[in-house]
Amino acid sequence: MPRDAYEVLGVSRDADQSEIQRAYRRLARKLHPDVNKDPGAEDRFKELSEAYDVLSDPDQRKRYDAFGQDFRRVGPDVDPDAYRRARAYAGAAAGGRPTGRGGAGPAGDYAYTGSVGDVDIEDLLGGMFGSRGRARGGWGPVAGSDQETEVEVSVEEAYSGTRRTLTIGAADGPRTIDVVIPPGVVDGQRIRLRGQGGRGSGGGAAGDLYLVVRIAPHRRYRTEGRDLHVLLPLAPWEAALGASLPIETPGGPATVRVPAGTSSHRRLRLKGRGLPNERGRPGDLYAETQITVPSAPSAEERRLFEQLAGTSTFDPRSPS
Repeated sequence: MPRDAYEVLGVSRDADQSEIQRAYRRLARKLHPDVNKDPGAEDRFKELSEAYDVLSDPDQRKRYDAFGQDFRRVGPDVDPDAYRRARAYAGAAAGGRPTGRGGAGPAGDYAYTGSVGDVDIEDLLGGMFGSRGRARGGWGPVAGSDQETEVEVSVEEAYSGTRRTLTIGAADGPRTIDVVIPPGVVDGQRIRLRGQGGRGSGGGAAGDLYLVVRIAPHRRYRTEGRDLHVLLPLAPWEAALGASLPIETPGGPATVRVPAGTSSHRRLRLKGRGLPNERGRPGDLYAETQITVPSAPSAEERRLFEQLAGTSTFDPRSPS
């Protein structure tokens, strides 16, 4: 992530899970590409989803707090204090003669010859980042790289969960894997598959594969985080008198109560009928009312509408 995850969500480093979830929901409603048409909204929403994916998972958050942006690349047995010392010493040695590969990454992906004080830089960095440092007698085991691929699901599949068979390209040829998409995924969510990324060499561990979920456009539902939005057509008399109407949701049929005197574009909330959430409160479903009239009214319908027009004093254009 190019920015600090806490900064992206706008929360303090000691924020609890409910604060993190509230911050995500507030920003997701504001940044979702279906709502925000700014050119950079989609990228900011992806950044927000990745930050939430990290901080909403207690294990990932703990490693992120310990190792920062490198938390996915640091070995599972690395001591955070040793890691910080190694980075400090590597920085101190950066003015010396580096050996190995250059480029972005922890300590520039360099191993440094010599030592600083009584600490050998090669000993500190030699296996910390997937054995990218130069080991004595050769490069030694090299961990595989992390990989990322997108997977598209329907709203119904996002609600109930599904399975996919994916073909992943690799240096030694394509390979096929079966993956499980859990219920309640949201657009932009990243799912980590341990050990399913690039293969290591020299005995190094395989990297991880990250699935980026994309929810396909739907003829009926619009997603906004875990919330779902749907149009609810109303007859004029249903809007004027009120009604209890059936409505389909991804979880099955439900009933929505339309209050008397409802106008178009009113949002009626069905609590908890959006996408599920295994870590907290599910999303909601919002039915937006839309008053419709008969396109070809019968003679009796026309007579009744004319009678209403002649009797009613209601003026929809009146400022009051």
